[in-house]
Amino acid sequence: MASPTPLKGTDLVDCAKANAKQGIETAALQCGYGDDLNKFRQELSDACSEMNLQVSELNELITTPDARLNINTGEVVAPDTPADL
Repeated sequence: MASPTPLKGTDLVDCAKANAKQGIETAALQCGYGDDLNKFRQELSDACSEMNLQVSELNELITTPDARLNINTGEVVAPDTPADL
């Protein structure tokens, strides 16, 4: 749901990060900036600076899951059939 007012600070960074994969237009809209992309970029840059984040582009907020937390890998330990339980 789009914010009815432009977000600031950590709320803006969190919202922008959550919507970064959909592109800057969607992120700006969801963060309450509508189609004012210049204002969105400036406010996001200011918010990141306040948080000591070195971010020059929206896509830099996109994070990938840590490889160490990949739950889908490993060895499966289970009986071959229900009768083997």
